[in-house]
Amino acid sequence: MKLIECPRDAMQGIKDFIPTEVKANYINQLLKVGFDTIDFGSFVSPKAIPQMADTAEVLDRLELDNTTSRLLAIIANTRGAEEAAKYKQIDYLGFPLSVSETFQQRNTNKSIAEAMQQLAEIQDICHKHGKTLVTYISMGFGNPYDDPWDVETVLNFVQELDKLQVKIVSLSDTIGVATPENITYLFSHLIPAFGHIEFGAHLHTTPATWQEKVEAAYHSGCRRFDGALRGYGGCPMAKDELVGNMPTENMISYFENIGVDLHLNKAALQAAMAESGAVFL
Repeated sequence: MKLIECPRDAMQGIKDFIPTEVKANYINQLLKVGFDTIDFGSFVSPKAIPQMADTAEVLDRLELDNTTSRLLAIIANTRGAEEAAKYKQIDYLGFPLSVSETFQQRNTNKSIAEAMQQLAEIQDICHKHGKTLVTYISMGFGNPYDDPWDVETVLNFVQELDKLQVKIVSLSDTIGVATPENITYLFSHLIPAFGHIEFGAHLHTTPATWQEKVEAAYHSGCRRFDGALRGYGGCPMAKDELVGNMPTENMISYFENIGVDLHLNKAALQAAMAESGAVFL
């Protein structure tokens, strides 16, 4: 079981700039918990995501000598990939590829076809620098733009990623529309069909629907889950203000209740929960 903690996703939509020291202190506390991966920052245009303009400075302040967690940075183009790949501390580069043409344009200012071409170039950069590419299929469970979506569309996307030898694919419920039924259908088809790809779930949720989504993904074979403590963050385009990131502490409780040993430092987890209050005022 892999838990990916996503402070980057939780922070990026906050308008007031969080001081670099505050970000670094919080992430350093998360590094003590035992998460598989920390999605800590992004190398994207500071005009697009001002909150992440100090990602390189945050990285310089991270204490990585005594952690088992690995670092993931989000990038949106080859320029960002080249920049992120220079840092030996970063293990994973994450690229958002959307099933929705509208959202691909809004999110990365390029078409799906252009994004696929960029993805091939980014994969080459990853190979050159010893990084692993994580591709997020955003709007993977539907979209609010009436763009075409069905299970076959998602399967076709994964087939294209397979051709590029992408090893990690995370299905993203960008606006919280995933149902247990389509979560089950997608994972139960994708995981057997592409056994050499590691599939993850980046689910957004309301407080009332988080467990049914986690259950559906887990019982369909998913063993990689993204979350953010207290459910902070989420898609700024979500129409429901209750839709946020999957609360990590809820997932931890669920998995431990069904007997999954996550090997987490509970004291460090509680300290991180407490410190989150100073970050997300």
